[in-house]
Amino acid sequence: MIGKLKGLVDSYGEDFVILDVNGVGYVVHCSARTLQRLPPPGEATDLAIETHVREDMIRLYGFRSDAEREWFRLLQTVQGVGTRVALGVLSVLEPGALASAIATGDKGAIARAPGVGPRLAARLVAELKDKAPAFAPIDPALIALTGAVEDRTAPQPVADAISALVNLGYPQVQASAAIAAALRSAGEGAEAKVLIRLGLKELAR
Repeated sequence: MIGKLKGLVDSYGEDFVILDVNGVGYVVHCSARTLQRLPPPGEATDLAIETHVREDMIRLYGFRSDAEREWFRLLQTVQGVGTRVALGVLSVLEPGALASAIATGDKGAIARAPGVGPRLAARLVAELKDKAPAFAPIDPALIALTGAVEDRTAPQPVADAISALVNLGYPQVQASAAIAAALRSAGEGAEAKVLIRLGLKELAR
């Protein structure tokens, strides 16, 4: 199996790059984000490779980092996600942002990927949320708070504060992060108005 390729960029296609390695041109399929970050033809680069072997073909998938390749593998453990959809998700979200979106339940961010509707985005969050924190430095308090809000078990002042920020136009995830930070400084028993004030300060930074 091929795990890494290092060579010169020969040319680009719609969703692939041809990498010249000692005179052999390898067709490597990549996410749009990865293709955008590769150098122009004639320059050197290296890619982490995932090799898929089937009876009728061998296909190579290339990634700028091992983390991106690991997410490519992980996404395909979810029913309904194949290589095309996995690359689509990685085209709109880099590994750290994807881990954050899954850990905090930001289904809207994931649904922006081509081929991912609201139902599949919800399934990705549900099935991968326990694995996402291992791939990004996410505040455990934010994950716990987001889960409590979704399950409707968050204290009323916390739920009210997040709701107030959402009503002001902030995305749910951003509002939750701001209130998680506010809780750290104000304490668990803080009133909603205190949390809102501190949350707005956090968002203004």
